[in-house]
Amino acid sequence: MTKQRELIISILKQSDRHLTADEIFFLAKLKMPSIAMATIYNNLNAMNEAGLIKRLHIDGVADCFDKIVEPHDHLLCDKCGKISDIQLPSLSDTLEEHIGAEIEDYELTVHYVCPECRRAPRRR
Repeated sequence: MTKQRELIISILKQSDRHLTADEIFFLAKLKMPSIAMATIYNNLNAMNEAGLIKRLHIDGVADCFDKIVEPHDHLLCDKCGKISDIQLPSLSDTLEEHIGAEIEDYELTVHYVCPECRRAPRRR
């Protein structure tokens, strides 16, 4: 594995949230000042294709990258945009039964308002 890929994996593993390519680039520049944005994109794409990380595409939100590649779902706060992992029972069997075909993969994003945003005072 290249030094650049090791750095990107390290950044994702140390993060407590899902990061965008821009955020990964900013953090990578702190440790490897010569790294280019194209290197970040190329490595993220290659690592996603290899199953080392997972790209999250959610409409209206910049693509993020997830260090957890095992099947799981996500919560998206509609106020602050925070994305969180949630482990729900698989829907594959139910979906396959309804459509009569094998499911290769699915992504479920549940929209809600996170506890922090619910506690925040309302602006008038």
